[in-house]
Amino acid sequence: MISQLSHVNWISIALAFAVYFILGALWFTIFFKKQYAISLGKENLLPQKPAPIFIIGPAVCSLIITITCAILIYALGINSYGQAIEFALIVGIGYLVANTVNIAINPNIPNPIHYSIISGAYHLVGVLLVSGILVVMK
Repeated sequence: MISQLSHVNWISIALAFAVYFILGALWFTIFFKKQYAISLGKENLLPQKPAPIFIIGPAVCSLIITITCAILIYALGINSYGQAIEFALIVGIGYLVANTVNIAINPNIPNPIHYSIISGAYHLVGVLLVSGILVVMK
């Protein structure tokens, strides 16, 4: 499967990554800022400038997810919108949402279900957009 790296459209990967990363920035700082803070038990804290790891880390993870999706889309011969949606739902729910829920179920996250819904929904929407872009630009 790794041989697919020589066949993927790197411009589509760059665009899909940018969309996924920007969606995350908007999702957690504008669209669901208050709900996200509540899910983390930090609703009463004053906003602080995030440390670089809180920007670079999600960017690297989003890039890895995007490249992985591209490899799988090419290896599986996904060529239509319908197949892209099906792929995104399988990967999104089966890996990204499930892993988000698993991460949330720990004593450091006071509202794990709330956190899971907000973060899991972000990843599901993100992978739907990534998959759509990758297939359209294939």
